[in-house]
Amino acid sequence: MESRKAKHIDVCLTEAVDYQTVTTGLERVVLPYNALTQTSLGAVDLHTEFLGVRLEAPVLIGAMTGGAELSGVINRNLAAAAEKLGIGMMLGSQRIMLDDEVASSSFAVRNVAPEALLIGNIGLAQVSDELIPQLVAALDRVGANALAVHTNPLQEAMQHEGDTDFTGSIERLRHLAAAIDYPVMLKEVGHGIGTAAAAELVDCPIAAVDVAGAGGTSWARVEQYVRYGEIRYPTLAEWGIPTAQALREVRGILPDMPLVASGGIRTGMDAAKALAMGADVVAVARPLLAPAIESTAAVSDWLQSFIAELQICLHGCGAVDLAALRRRGVNPL
Repeated sequence: MESRKAKHIDVCLTEAVDYQTVTTGLERVVLPYNALTQTSLGAVDLHTEFLGVRLEAPVLIGAMTGGAELSGVINRNLAAAAEKLGIGMMLGSQRIMLDDEVASSSFAVRNVAPEALLIGNIGLAQVSDELIPQLVAALDRVGANALAVHTNPLQEAMQHEGDTDFTGSIERLRHLAAAIDYPVMLKEVGHGIGTAAAAELVDCPIAAVDVAGAGGTSWARVEQYVRYGEIRYPTLAEWGIPTAQALREVRGILPDMPLVASGGIRTGMDAAKALAMGADVVAVARPLLAPAIESTAAVSDWLQSFIAELQICLHGCGAVDLAALRRRGVNPL
């Protein structure tokens, strides 16, 4: 597993892992510009609360890695940047922690991020009643505030010896969310959560959903590069629900559920559009991978520019805070 995690990093740095024909759909909406804005840029307020933690901006560092030696460097630089900027961070899958004590060190970031929102991570396909005590111990060990459960049937189908049995997974999710003291967020990995999946969550005791739509990194592409060294199933590599569509569909079914918009969020304008469409926070992952290998400062610089653009977007559309931005909404092109 450690070798596969290392290959994930290499492939994401060197191969064309973004969707080639599918976009996020955010380019088809426009944030309304207001030439007579009554806001002051410096007074635009990006503060929000997510999963019980106050954030300086509605931004999460998305789940990326864990288990490989380089993963520890990446995670510590990401976490230190999250701490500095007052934003949140999702860890990569902690599955490897359950069987490999040495790998646990790559998830140890609380020493550099004592106050940051830290979200643990496990795959839905791996969730079972027997796993829960180990999982809780792993969350305790890293000092997590919450748990993300990722559902990734397409990614697992592309993996060599992937976990492809998702029968009963909805009931396992319900039981897990009710059984542990951590808030549980369900997320995809970049192929999208839409109407059919959201309908299964109406009475599920989860705390949030990350729609993780198509348009950014395709993990069906990543896994094919890892497994075959090439794309053998191009149509599967391009399969998913675009982020904007996923956001609309999930918000329509779950009007009061806290939502994360991720999947191809690359600019502050992307973030502003997603937030105006009903997301509570946005998450960014792969653009931060190379900076995270370099340094905390490189991660911070990228994120500061991203957040500054988001703040300008609110100012330019006449929104003094995130609530006002959501009232503005977006217009179709």
